[in-house]
Amino acid sequence: MLDLCLLGTSGMMPLPGRALTALMARFGGSSLLIDCGEGTQVAIRERGWSFHPIDTICFTHYHGDHISGLPGLLLSMGNAERKEPVTLIGPRGLQKVVESLLVIAQGLPFELQYIELTDKEQDLECNGYHLHAFRVNHNVTCYGYTIEIPRGGRFFPERAKEQGIPVQYWNRLQHGETVESPEGIYTPDMVLGAPRKGLKVTYCTDTRPTAGLTKNASMSDLLICEGMYGDKEKKAKAVENKHMMFLEAAQMAKEAEVKELWLTHYSPSLLYPQNYMREVCKIFPNAVAGKDGMSCTLEFED
Repeated sequence: MLDLCLLGTSGMMPLPGRALTALMARFGGSSLLIDCGEGTQVAIRERGWSFHPIDTICFTHYHGDHISGLPGLLLSMGNAERKEPVTLIGPRGLQKVVESLLVIAQGLPFELQYIELTDKEQDLECNGYHLHAFRVNHNVTCYGYTIEIPRGGRFFPERAKEQGIPVQYWNRLQHGETVESPEGIYTPDMVLGAPRKGLKVTYCTDTRPTAGLTKNASMSDLLICEGMYGDKEKKAKAVENKHMMFLEAAQMAKEAEVKELWLTHYSPSLLYPQNYMREVCKIFPNAVAGKDGMSCTLEFED
């Protein structure tokens, strides 16, 4: 079970009722944050969630509307008596950027660990999440992220019994561990079926449409994607500043065959995103104009 909350949907600057960009995910007692716009810790509080269990914070890029909330969030986490390390992930230069911001947030009671992305695509394992970072097309180095929760095969106790595997090893085998024991070597494939479908969420802001985004979002349960502009007249501006139109995001969702699309990262000039959804849904029917605090729970298929 994966909980998701779109904490903020505004790009460039916050507006009344529209906070800056951030997404929070919860799985297995661990929380992960992607982007941290100004006031993110307030948005977390308003949602009724806690920032104490945030173990990992990912950044798409280092424009202010995606990272300016970090000092305040880390201070709030410290004041909530967090002691465990926090892992920060982002493009090259991450540590330098964060240490500059921390001039106003010194004396944190926990360690910060840095993972700087250097490849065009990169895989990471974090607290049960499989993260795949992939570079997109913005006017600075910028990454999208795919969050995957893998799911192993079904455990068959009858197979274990038939092969005389002692019960004390079943749990370890069920969790994918090979067991070496006095009785012999037992491997997970002896008691598990084929891997089952897991969960997949793709998050991307600040980019033009790219083949890499379509590929990495393929078959996602949810694509959360930038929709900077709805007006067709804004297309030239979107191309110039390397942002995405509503209709372009819908086309990418269609090509990637995702289950659902949430639009986010709206221009401050776009006051009523819902006004453009009729045309969006003609291209991709299962599309939603994201709102601050929008949340969902994704569950494994039976």
